[in-house]
Amino acid sequence: MRERWLSRSILPRLPGLLVGLVAFGLGIALMVQAGLGLGPWEAFHQGIGRLTGQELGTISVILGLPILVLWWPLGERPGIGTLLNVVLIGAATNVGVAVLPLAVGVPEQILMMLAGVVTIGIGSGLYLGADLGPGPRDGLMTGFHHRFGWSIRRSRTLIELSVLVAGYLLGGTIGIGTVVFALGIGPLVQLFLGIFDRDGRVARRRAVTLEADITGAE
Repeated sequence: MRERWLSRSILPRLPGLLVGLVAFGLGIALMVQAGLGLGPWEAFHQGIGRLTGQELGTISVILGLPILVLWWPLGERPGIGTLLNVVLIGAATNVGVAVLPLAVGVPEQILMMLAGVVTIGIGSGLYLGADLGPGPRDGLMTGFHHRFGWSIRRSRTLIELSVLVAGYLLGGTIGIGTVVFALGIGPLVQLFLGIFDRDGRVARRRAVTLEADITGAE
């Protein structure tokens, strides 16, 4: 926990974190303007935004705060990257949607959607590689894993299916882009995390956490 707030090693990692979070938000904006479907959380945010008249990124910021409150009973704790995640991704999404044009025609929509998914993958690799705290939604997933003993895959699947259904019911955009995101984001994050975390800092920390979880379960 201390390493995510007070360590001298934070400053060299901040640029990657900041660029990654902004890239993530711009990737969401590209998918919005493509109009072919969003990831589960973004569809959920968009649906709420359409009901309330708020921008998608604004809803992302607002919902990030109560999600962080849910961390505490689940045993998760934030880092500086967590708080920056709440603010910067939503802000970058709003700016991107305001600046980027709507895609016209199917070829342009497909290209913009693919660019959005890849940009989100790059942004994820950068901010996860900085290792300064997970995003609020990622922390919710790992919190369920640690508290209830669910696998990461099960935790993520249950949470994202729930918000996807809610997003659909609220009027969020669901389509081929949603499918491409679901199938492609995992491999892309793994690829770019390997590029931006070449010294294996994140992999080593996760290995330590996994070993602790296994020891605690014995």
